[in-house]
Amino acid sequence: MRGGIDLFIEEGAYTSLAAAVSILVTLSLLFAVASGIWSMSRSGDVQVSADATALAGANVVSSYHTTATVLDAAVLSMGLAGICVTGVGLVGLLIPGANALAPQTIDAGIRMLDARNDFAASASRGLQTLESSLPFLVAANGTRTCSAQSGEATTYTGTALAVPTASASEFPALEGNEVATDELEATSGELEVAADELTEAQEETARAKEAAWLADCGRDGRNMQERAGSLSGISAAENPDYASSLTWDPNVALDRTRAYYAWRYAHEAPEGSGVEAAADSAARKAFYAYASEQFATAAVIETETGVTISVPLLPKNTDEARNTTLYTDAEWPTTQESRGRTLHYSLECPGATGASAGMGSLADAEAGRIKECPTCAFGIGDVGRVPAASTSIDNGYECHLREFTLALEDYAACRGREIELEREARGASEDAADAFDAALETLAAHRPHIAPPGRYGVVAVVVSNATEAPEELSTSFAAQPEGEMRGAISAAVLAPDEATDESNVLASFFSSLSSRTGGGGAVGLIDDVMGLWGKLLIAYGDVAEGLSQLMDDLLGGLSMLGLGPLATWMGNRIDGAVSALGFEPVDLSSMKPVLTDSANVLAHADVPGLSDAQELLRSLPVGSTDPAALLEALEYDVGERLLDTTITIAEIPLPGGVTIPLTVRVGDVVGIVGGGG
Repeated sequence: MRGGIDLFIEEGAYTSLAAAVSILVTLSLLFAVASGIWSMSRSGDVQVSADATALAGANVVSSYHTTATVLDAAVLSMGLAGICVTGVGLVGLLIPGANALAPQTIDAGIRMLDARNDFAASASRGLQTLESSLPFLVAANGTRTCSAQSGEATTYTGTALAVPTASASEFPALEGNEVATDELEATSGELEVAADELTEAQEETARAKEAAWLADCGRDGRNMQERAGSLSGISAAENPDYASSLTWDPNVALDRTRAYYAWRYAHEAPEGSGVEAAADSAARKAFYAYASEQFATAAVIETETGVTISVPLLPKNTDEARNTTLYTDAEWPTTQESRGRTLHYSLECPGATGASAGMGSLADAEAGRIKECPTCAFGIGDVGRVPAASTSIDNGYECHLREFTLALEDYAACRGREIELEREARGASEDAADAFDAALETLAAHRPHIAPPGRYGVVAVVVSNATEAPEELSTSFAAQPEGEMRGAISAAVLAPDEATDESNVLASFFSSLSSRTGGGGAVGLIDDVMGLWGKLLIAYGDVAEGLSQLMDDLLGGLSMLGLGPLATWMGNRIDGAVSALGFEPVDLSSMKPVLTDSANVLAHADVPGLSDAQELLRSLPVGSTDPAALLEALEYDVGERLLDTTITIAEIPLPGGVTIPLTVRVGDVVGIVGGGG
């Protein structure tokens, strides 16, 4: 029989027995494979349920992460909006034309900083409350998702466990780190007083300077510039005209006067023949020489300590001429005549017949120490008539020169007072700027560290009930498979989703606030405070660049009003402080749950026994849908268990007494994902 082979092979062909055995083996294998596929399918279903449970739990952590980020963005942007508004107001105090609206602007900024403080406190309380219940919420959402997978024949029981359960979050910008608005308010008030006094002094100085400018070249009709052009031949470069006192300098008038008297002296000649005309010409020439000498060193010098003027007030008549060197200096020729030593306007006087007797003064002649010439009768009266005639009416240069000189003295006094008040305002500005810096440093002190429970991931444990195999799988060819309880473990972690721009979430958040408050509104020097907050909120991802650009725009708008030295200093100080903050860019990528190896998550577990997967699965009470019961069975303490309640995460107090609550429905875990109220 050759080992029984002939039973199966006969004459090169299979026997009937071989065919029958082949059919039986094939049927046995077919039913065995079918039973295996059914068993593997039941195991795969449990794993799918575990994966879904893990992702559902991690989604709660993701939603909390988004909530905390949005709240920090709102707190930071509200504080920065308040500080920007306050900074604009501080600069505006020092700008004439803007200072009337500046106090209102500062008040709005400080109120917004106070609102930020209140918002930060309520946000801190809300986030701490939400974080304390986060492990339970993770479990609750996981349990609900797991139960939702159950069908008519199969029941899935499981939950999600946050790893770790303890929080390591730090919110320094939200906890006990209020902006000190009291100091900012006090120093801005002192600056307002100093700025008001300075503004008043500046107005007085401007009026005095304008009066001097009007006398020199600003008045229509006759003035120093017009008279110099009519009475002399000085060039246009020596006799300039200025259309405004703002661009005019008092030294312009002094240069004009020097050129005028130099020309008049050089071109002086008698206006007619005879002794009287010659004597009058000599008197004029003496006056021009005196005026040239007096104005040779005249100057208006402005320093940090005040204004120094060395500008003479020329005599306007004979009495005042007696108080000058025109009267006392020995500048006139004398001759020895029969009546004694006699004074003349010149040796060319017909009365000068005797020998020269040196030079004499008009004071000596008037006192009788020198005789008066009977021919020319020259004396102090002749010299005094020169300024008297040209000072008493606007036809003379000296009339406008005297007006200029008197106005210049008033200007020097006003400018000196202004410089003194500038120093006081500078001190008040530095105090206000220091308070501004302190407030800004508080806002930028530390960035939050969001590390909630579940930050390393979520582990899901799921079991299914025992099920009976279909009758079709029970045959003579294979034993009926047993549908025993099955379990699975899965884990999920958060990964950044680069495809989503979280700024859209921030924009949507602000848009919702704006619609509920009716938008922004003009406050002092700021057209739209809510819009300003919105710009900073949207720029949260790179707040340093957004803030710097915004401050440049705001201060650039003020510069159109005309920044003085002090306002420029304050603007540079504030702009520099803002630019130097050095905010690090914030990663605004959305955190998306993804599956991972459970060992990666369990390595960070802070609950004893969590790493024993088999024991966890055996501990689950099959059929339970109560997350608290499941957690108790797993000996997994989650602390706070908030359910079926609504909590207010934060309250936003806005200008105008409007308060907007931000709420989350804790009982409806999906409410967290959806954003709550």
